[in-house]
Amino acid sequence: MGCDLISLATKGVQGLHPYQPGKPVDELERELGIKNIIKLASNENPLGPSNKALKAIESSFQELCRYPDGSGFKLKDVLAERYGVSVDQITLGNGSNDLLEIIARTFADSSSEIVYSQYAFAVYPLVTQAIGAKAVEVPAVDWGHDLVEMAKAINDKTKLVFIANPNNPTGTYVNQHQLIQFLDDVPESVIVVLDEAYCEYIDSRNGGVDFPDGVELLTKYPNLIVTRTFSKAWGLASLRVGYAMSHPDVANLLNRVRQPFNVDTFALEAAVAVLSDEDYLNESRKVNKEGMTQLTAGFDRLSLSYIPSVGNFVTFDTGQNAMPVYQSLLQEGVIVRPVANYGMPRHLRVSIGLQEENERFLNALEKILGH
Repeated sequence: MGCDLISLATKGVQGLHPYQPGKPVDELERELGIKNIIKLASNENPLGPSNKALKAIESSFQELCRYPDGSGFKLKDVLAERYGVSVDQITLGNGSNDLLEIIARTFADSSSEIVYSQYAFAVYPLVTQAIGAKAVEVPAVDWGHDLVEMAKAINDKTKLVFIANPNNPTGTYVNQHQLIQFLDDVPESVIVVLDEAYCEYIDSRNGGVDFPDGVELLTKYPNLIVTRTFSKAWGLASLRVGYAMSHPDVANLLNRVRQPFNVDTFALEAAVAVLSDEDYLNESRKVNKEGMTQLTAGFDRLSLSYIPSVGNFVTFDTGQNAMPVYQSLLQEGVIVRPVANYGMPRHLRVSIGLQEENERFLNALEKILGH
C-alpha cells in the first residue's frame, strides 16, 4: 500500500493516543486465567444498579425496534424539575464525555486556546488536540486546580476553560469562594465548563465540604456550562447517559452539534427511574463514606501517603514506580488504575468498593509491599 493513511488525518488526530479505560475483568481472566477478580479501577458504583432502573429497562424491551426519543423529553422534564432549570437549558449526552466533546466542537477550533489544570481529567487534552486547539495546562497546587493562575492564563484566543469539581484522578475540589472569584474574573466571551461528575457524593447535609453547586450559579454566569453524569453515584455507567445544564442559548448551540439519538431508550428510562430512588443515592453515599474511611485508615496503617479525596476513589503514593505494584495487584486479582499518563508515575488510583473488596485490596497491597 503506497498511501500513508495516517497522514490523511488532521494533525491533531495524528498525534492522539486513545483514552485508556480501566482493564476489564474478562480481559484479566483471559490473560492470567484467574477467577474472583475485583475491579476497583473505573470509579464505578459497587452497589450495582438500582432496582427501579432495572425494572424500567425491562419494561422497555419491546421498544428495541424503535429509535429512542431524540429529544429525551421525559428525562429532561424530570431533570428540570429536580434542579430548578428549564427544559431548554438541558443537553443530553452519551455520558458526560460525549458532552465535553460536543462543547469543544461547538465553541473552539484550531485558532483557539483551551485552558485546564495539570492532573485534570484526561479527556480535556484529548478533545483539545482532536479539534486542533492549543492546550494551555496550568500547573496544579496541592494536586488541585489553581484558579487564580488559570484566570491569568486566559487571553483573547481562549474559548474554553475546563474545571473538574471534584477532580479526577486526584479527588481535590475548588470551594464556593474560589469558584465565584474565578467566574467573576473570566470574560463573558469565554465558556467555563464545570465538570461535576462526582458531585453527588458530596452531601452538605451530612457535614459536606464548602462545595459549590454549579446549577445555582447558572443564572448569574451565562457563560457557565455544568456537566453531570449517571455513571457514578447513580450506578448507570454501562448505559452511558449524561447531561449538561447551561443558558438556553448555549444549550441551543450544543443541541445543534449533538448527534441525533445519542442516548438510547434503556438509558433514558433507567435515568428517569433512578432519579426517583433517593434511597439508592443515600446508600451509595453511605457505602462511599464508609469505604473512604476504610481505605484511608489502611493507607495510614501501611504508611502510604494519599491525596485527600471527596470523590468515590483515592489516589495514593506507592513510594516507588507504581507499575510493578499495579502488575502485582493484577496477579492477586485486584484491578486498580495506574495514573502515569497524568504525570503521576508513583501513584495508583483505587475506586471505593464494598467493604470486603476494600479489605481484599488492602491485604493484597500489604502483601506486595511487604509491610
